[in-house]
Amino acid sequence: MKISIAKILLAPAAALLFMALPVSPLQATTVTVDPPAHSAPEAAKDAPVPAQSDASDSKEHSSHEPRIIKIEVNNQDHTDNSVVAIGHDATLDAGKQADAVVAIFGSATSNGDVSQAIVSLFGNTRATGSVGESAVAILGNVYVDGKVGDSVVAVLGNIELGPHANVGGDLSSVGGTVIRDPAAQVHGNVSTVQLPTAFGGGQWIHSWIKHCFVLGRPLAFTQGLGWAWSLALGFLVFYLLLALLFHRGVDRCVVTLESHPGTVTLTALITLLLLPVLFILLCVTIIGIPLIPFLIIGWWLAGLLGKCVMLAWIGRRLIHAFGRREPVPAVAAVLLGGAIVLLLYTVPVVGFITYKLLGILGRGAVLVTLVQMFRARGSNGSVPTQPVMPAPAVAGEPGAAMGAAATAAESATGAAEAAAPADATPAAAPVPAAASLPRAGFWLRMGALFIDAVIIGIVLTPLRHHGEHDLMLISLAIYGAVMWKLKGTTVGGVLCGLQVVRLDGRPVDWGTSIVRALSCFLSLVVLGLGFIWIAVDRDRQAWHDKIAGTVVVRPPKGVSLI
Repeated sequence: MKISIAKILLAPAAALLFMALPVSPLQATTVTVDPPAHSAPEAAKDAPVPAQSDASDSKEHSSHEPRIIKIEVNNQDHTDNSVVAIGHDATLDAGKQADAVVAIFGSATSNGDVSQAIVSLFGNTRATGSVGESAVAILGNVYVDGKVGDSVVAVLGNIELGPHANVGGDLSSVGGTVIRDPAAQVHGNVSTVQLPTAFGGGQWIHSWIKHCFVLGRPLAFTQGLGWAWSLALGFLVFYLLLALLFHRGVDRCVVTLESHPGTVTLTALITLLLLPVLFILLCVTIIGIPLIPFLIIGWWLAGLLGKCVMLAWIGRRLIHAFGRREPVPAVAAVLLGGAIVLLLYTVPVVGFITYKLLGILGRGAVLVTLVQMFRARGSNGSVPTQPVMPAPAVAGEPGAAMGAAATAAESATGAAEAAAPADATPAAAPVPAAASLPRAGFWLRMGALFIDAVIIGIVLTPLRHHGEHDLMLISLAIYGAVMWKLKGTTVGGVLCGLQVVRLDGRPVDWGTSIVRALSCFLSLVVLGLGFIWIAVDRDRQAWHDKIAGTVVVRPPKGVSLI
């Protein structure tokens, strides 16, 4: 296929882009769209007013007639007249001329003279007049009964040549057949690429594009979509098997979705935004490239399980809406939820929205459940391993030995830290758990962040004279990660009396501090919404806090943060 065909395929998109842009006198390119002659404003001034019936017929005819797009480039005596139609057929009548005839989600027909090419995307191409370059149909058939200066191409479609066909280039059919009249002339090569019968002709996808994709829905009750319904029912059977084999996991994910809907939604959106960034980072590091296939597989599996979870949740909500409070088996809930979702898939626009929301929210429920499981295992496995000498127990009291062992374990945990001074006051009050301390509010945290930003800006001032203007955010992230690991706070945090702690009570390690620092970019990139979330969140957590499992607290007065 020659480069000219690619240019023709890109021409409609460029024309539509120009139509969408506002035109100003300062622009070098101006775009005008000429309606049909009988509906032009200039013609309306000079022509007599038609009768009511004639006006209605003219209006009805013009609503289905494709637009003629003229692209006028300044300083050049060239006008591109192309017939472009989106969502319906594009037709050039006999005796008329055009540079190109293009139809997207429709058929392209030319009975006149086309100087460049005639192209249809998800439709059929029919050329009975002359075509200067090529006749192309993608996911459609091509019929030629005239002169074509270059090649004729059909992708997932058939090619038919009439008795007056004269093709100056090659004849190429991918996934279809070539029907050639004995009188037809082909001056180039004839090539066909055979595909399995199910893909031949492209009628299966053509029907889905026409009745489903254009209307914004995955399914429809129409002929030619049996394969789509079979695929949907096959996935439903797969989800039923998942619910039968892993009913405990499905039930746990449903409970997570019902108890933490905000966290699930936020996690789903964050992972959706971070996934491309993660792919880029893995590719940049080179050594992370082998991990990409495993990440893709894990993402796909999480999506499948997430769809099953969402179907179970919909089914249970529907059953509970009718007054039943008894536990519902996961299989029954998935079956009922699947039936409801299949019906929603047939509703225009709502169908695609439902499909995407089920995948996004379901994957978020699975990820939140996995994080909760790992945290539970980590907290259970953080018991001290060194032997502890139990304190003497009072004889005859069975519970005394258990209480003494618990007391000894707590004292051993405290002994793992630095030894206390000899003159320390033994009656000092115990320090409360860090996560239970008062949470820092939005304005106080923004004040500490402002102080840190000023400090980093002063440090980077000498570098700005050397053209280094993009180090502010990166330096601030590195500074925060190091300070959180070493001191649990920053200089701004010390001045404002703030400390970063983990929700599980363990010290902030390098992994937590780095993840928190990187997640700050996500909180910032979405118009700062991740930071604003502090003001509306019940736990006063930003997005990066929720990802890293941390919280910013206000220690009691007198507690040193240095």
